[in-house]
Amino acid sequence: MEYRENMLQYEDYCRLRESVEWVLWAEEAMRKAVGNSLYTVTAVDGDQTIGMGRLIGDGMYFMICDIIVRPDYQKQGVGRKIVNMLIEYVDKATPAGGRSSIQLIAEKGKEAFYEKMGFKVIPHEFCGSGMRKVIRK
Repeated sequence: MEYRENMLQYEDYCRLRESVEWVLWAEEAMRKAVGNSLYTVTAVDGDQTIGMGRLIGDGMYFMICDIIVRPDYQKQGVGRKIVNMLIEYVDKATPAGGRSSIQLIAEKGKEAFYEKMGFKVIPHEFCGSGMRKVIRK
């Protein structure tokens, strides 16, 4: 198993989304999302990309997106390694005396995976409910 930084390809992005039965959006939007990622990690076994994660952000606020591990590779530590690499990127990017916030929206039923890695379910003592708005065309 090899973990590659900033090597995510559009085709792998689509294949991985399909492997977990996630919707494929408009090609233009997905290509732009991959291209505009701040940092990506892909897990490669032989010649196959079997996992991925993306980080987007502005230097203070970061969002982890699209953590996907092919079903036949799940529960082997691949997702944990990908998320840890994304967190390490933010840690290194945070200046001394600075503060960064890493956010994500977990797939339903996957919250415990992220809680084990130090993420807190919102709302909690400092934050109200996480919210989102989706625009479809």
